Amino acid sequence: MTDLQTSLIAIGGAIVAGVIGYNKWQEYKAKKSVERAFSSTSDDVLMTPSSRSDTPAPARQEPGFFAAEPDVASTPDGIVTSDDAPLPEGAAASAETVATARPMVRNLPVDDLVDCLIPLTLENPLRGDKILGPIHNLRHVGSKAVHYIGLREGGDWEAITHANVYTALQAGVQLANRATALNEIEYSELIMSLRAVADELGAEPDVPDMTHVMQSARALHQFISEFDAQLSVNIQSNGAPWAINTLLTALEKQGFDLRPEGRLVMSDGEGGVLFSLSTNVTLAADTTSRLTLLLDVPRVAPGHNAFGALVACARSLALRMDGTVVDDGNQPLSDQALSEIASQVDDFYANMESADIPAGSMRALRLFS
Repeated sequence: MTDLQTSLIAIGGAIVAGVIGYNKWQEYKAKKSVERAFSSTSDDVLMTPSSRSDTPAPARQEPGFFAAEPDVASTPDGIVTSDDAPLPEGAAASAETVATARPMVRNLPVDDLVDCLIPLTLENPLRGDKILGPIHNLRHVGSKAVHYIGLREGGDWEAITHANVYTALQAGVQLANRATALNEIEYSELIMSLRAVADELGAEPDVPDMTHVMQSARALHQFISEFDAQLSVNIQSNGAPWAINTLLTALEKQGFDLRPEGRLVMSDGEGGVLFSLSTNVTLAADTTSRLTLLLDVPRVAPGHNAFGALVACARSLALRMDGTVVDDGNQPLSDQALSEIASQVDDFYANMESADIPAGSMRALRLFS
């Protein structure tokens, strides 16, 4: 064997040993990351006992209109309602818990009631433009939004901007929305991705315990499910079906906007939706005999009097188009029935307010999305 062959064998062996060692190191780092991800004992704000945790949450008055839940029952007047149920324990305590938690400005993108907060300790202060790049690709996990705020040098917590310098960061992943609660797989994926972001920023995340986070997510999703109420009022043609082309013209004159996705909505005058309208037929249909006005109750603030506006619109359309305002069972809705529903809507709004998630607020818009 020549000296050259011996040298090549030695070099090859050194390379193989280096690759094996590198892989072992990477495996060790990954193992430590997973251990750190699930070893923290930080409490989640929704699960922190409140000062009155031994007092049972009062039973809420269920609105007399249909809620977006599978377990429903029909009342004699045709209005559909779910069974009465108290607020979930975690959600019922949330208003008290938030009051004793670290203050969080409501218009920030991270909310200590809606999100699981994950502090990120920076080794050195960073400008916003150095932060925005690494966090850009971690904005969602599953269907849950991920937001960030920074502690401005010499200032307060704020949404991260290019020019300012930050001494600490917080990430917040939304605990629940209408579809689902944050689950273990989504949370695990978030932590692994967030650690990669933290490494790039020279930061160390303080990861909350998964068990507490999952409990908080389920409690919040239960609250969403119980308050996910949508109210409908229908207009039934008294004669021949309405032609869709003629109908659309009448609806636009009434103030409805036809959105690009095909929805007909009534604006609240502030960029939001007051209520929407369905023709109850496919886009290819030429006529319809029934219109449905729909109010997404938790997403509209009480100050807009959305139900009153919806009823006034329904009556106006019925008068102009020779129709009758009816319930889902096709029974005419009397003034008394409509007045009772309006009272139930007020009770519904009061219950949301007492849970510290006012209807139409940023919190409600995020949760009921």
